[in-house]
This record gives sequence, C-alpha cells and structure tokens, in this order.
Amino acid sequence: MNHKVQQQIQKGFKEQLNYDELMNCMRCGFCLPSCPTYGRTNQDEAASPRGRIALMKGVVDGIIEPDESIEEQLNLCLGCRACEPVCPSGVNYGHLLEDARDVIQKSKKHKWPVKVLRHMVFHELFPKKERMKTVHYFLSFYQKSGIQKAVQKSKLLNILPGNLSQMEKIIPNVPSKKEMENRPTFLKSEQKTVRKVAFFSGCLMDTMFMETNNATMKLLQIAGCDIVIPEQQGCCGALHAHSGEKATAKELAKRNIEAFEALDVDDIILNAGGCGALLIEYDHLLKDEPDWKERAKDFSNKIKDFTEVLVEQGFNEEQLAVDSQVVTYQDSCHLRNVMKTIHAPRILLRSIEGATFQEMKESDQCCGSAGIYNITEHKMSMEILEYKMERVKEVNPHTIVTTNPGCLLQMKLGIQREGLEKNVRAVHLADLLIESVIGKTERDILHE
Repeated sequence: MNHKVQQQIQKGFKEQLNYDELMNCMRCGFCLPSCPTYGRTNQDEAASPRGRIALMKGVVDGIIEPDESIEEQLNLCLGCRACEPVCPSGVNYGHLLEDARDVIQKSKKHKWPVKVLRHMVFHELFPKKERMKTVHYFLSFYQKSGIQKAVQKSKLLNILPGNLSQMEKIIPNVPSKKEMENRPTFLKSEQKTVRKVAFFSGCLMDTMFMETNNATMKLLQIAGCDIVIPEQQGCCGALHAHSGEKATAKELAKRNIEAFEALDVDDIILNAGGCGALLIEYDHLLKDEPDWKERAKDFSNKIKDFTEVLVEQGFNEEQLAVDSQVVTYQDSCHLRNVMKTIHAPRILLRSIEGATFQEMKESDQCCGSAGIYNITEHKMSMEILEYKMERVKEVNPHTIVTTNPGCLLQMKLGIQREGLEKNVRAVHLADLLIESVIGKTERDILHE
C-alpha cells in the first residue's frame, strides 16, 4: 500500500468514522469472550472488537499507518456484532466496521481480476433481479440435466480453491425458470384476516431458496395474514454494506423504500436475519441524506422477522407435529444481535410435538458463514465451523435449525465435512414449521 493511498485512507477515516463512537469504547474487555476471531487466534488483541477499534482510532489520530495489516484485521472480522449486546457503553461497532471498510475500498486500487469480479458481483448481478434469475436458470439446468452428476463424478471440482467444491454439493435444488417467473404479488389469508403485511422476498431467498420463501408465506397465511409482495423490491444491500460498497447499498435501500412505502401494511416481514439487520438500519445507512432519513426510519420501524409475527399471531398454539427427532437451533448472528429476535424461534420450536428441543452450547456464537466470509477468509471460517460442529455433536441432534440462508449452507457444509449426512440434516425454521403443519409426506407430494 503506497503512501498516497495511506493518506487517502487516513483522511477518509477522519471524515467518515464517528470519533465519539470510537471514544465510547472503555477498553473494558467485555466484548472479548463474545468474539469468535479473538478466541480462534489465541486471544490476539488485534483480532478483537476492542483491538480493532483501537486500530481505527490510531489511524484517525495519526498514530498508526493504515497499511495492509490494518485491512487484514478488519477483513478478518466476521461482522457478527456479538460484541454489541455485551458492551456496557453501547458502542455501535458494526457501523464503525462498515465505514472503515468503505473507506478502504474507495481508496485502494484492486488488480484488474479482482476489480472485474467485484464489479460483476456487486453492480451487475445482485442489484439486477433479472440477471440473478438468469444465473439461477443456468444453475437449475446444471442440476436437473445430469451435468452436475457427471461433473462430480469426474472430480473436476477438486481444482476449485478453498471449500468451493464442497459448497457446490450442498447448494439447494434450484427451482425451474417457470417457477421463478410465476411469483405472487398478493396472497390472501387462510383465516379471518387480522393482519396485513408486506413480504420482503430478497434476491437469493427468492431464487435459490424459493421453497423457503413459499413456506414462510404459507405460514403467514395460516396465521391470518394478508400478504403483499411488491414486484419492485430487490436486493437488500447487506452484502454491499459489509464489503465496502456503501454507495450501492444506499441505492438499493432507496429502491426498496420506494417499493414498500406506499403500501398500507402493518409490518414488513422477512425470513433472513442477514437481510433484516440492514433493513432495520436503513435509517442509519441514509442518516446523512435529509430527503431519505425519515422515509428510511418509517420503513425500518416496520421490519419484523417472520417468527415474531407468528408468535404474536399465536401460531405456536396450532397443532404442530413432526416425526420424533432431537432438534437444536443455531442463531443467526444478525437476527439475534441486531434485530434482537432471540425467543420467538425457540418458542416455535418448543411448540412442535415430536421435536425434542435441545439448546446447543454457544448457539449464539457465529458459525463462520458471515455472507461471503467462508470464501474470502476460508481458513478462519473453517476453524470456527469446526468448533461449532463440536458443539453440535454434544447435542447429537437429528435436525439443526437456523433462520438465515448463509447459516443454513454453512451448517450443511459442517454436516458434510464431519460425515454426518446420514444422521443429521440442516433446515430453515420455516421449512420445519411447514413440515409440522402439513406433514412431510404431503409436502413431498406437493413439491413433486
């Protein structure tokens, strides 16, 4: 990193990072036990929230040069925000991290392959719904045509770096082009309507995980909700905000606010904790834009996880049943630490007859997925996953439940790496709940 870039980063830190927030950190160390990277690096102070805040402040104060080591430590952070609930000063660490990464990405010059890849992913794929669908059309054809089986047998995937070859095996069955094109815009309650809600369908959730979206909306209908699904909505922007692409995150936020703000609904419901954590903070993301701040606040105030709405509607009092199994729950970090949804998923799990709920030790600690972290920081991600799977084995469950697509894939990866595929499965909570309502056999028939 040359001197000019370092100067730009230091200037950007001074202008963009909230100095009062940096000063709020009392260096008490309450955050240390909650930080996965601190624990996995033999308690390296620089790999903790307190240490990273000290690094940021050192750059702002001109005491530390913003070299590659600073960037590496900020990138090593999962952004799980487990440090925030335990902080006695209420430091908004996640906001500082996003601002710091944004400054670094705007200042540095990437090599052309990285520059092209980032542009394609952040600007040409995720923000554009039709392109996202097109990619999944090809993925669906790859899975259903027999090409996938041929490729796996040939062992061509072994040349892929990191865990990409393993990830390819756990990708869900992608819906067909026809299924992705025929998405509903309104669904009527199956009972007397007591609540009118809007559904945030997301990008990956409405393509790769479309079956989970369908299950979630069905549950809401059963619980007495009329559901509006705006066609104009798109990617939430979380991946962008966490990866130093804040300008694009703001554009996506404005698009979603416009798509939902004219709707006369009680709540905006979603089923992905990673998306929800940004949606509920759109007011912070757009805090410096007077024309959008209040509109963003109105939007964010309506955001709720589907589990909260189901419990409020008394869905846990329905007759829910599954085949006898031990079930455990892995918290979505952002659902727990940012949206503060902790109890509702557990209430629902405990209400299912046949499902014996066993709380996993340190279920509130990150699984190592963290968006694309398991690709960009493969080594640390796998260390965290290995530790998580040790906790899973202590419970010895038949089913691991989570509420975020990245967490779901990571837990499936953990099951595969440990050779537990024959005995353990990982599912989204919405899928387990729909199974408990209509029965596994009936659901299989419907899916066919």
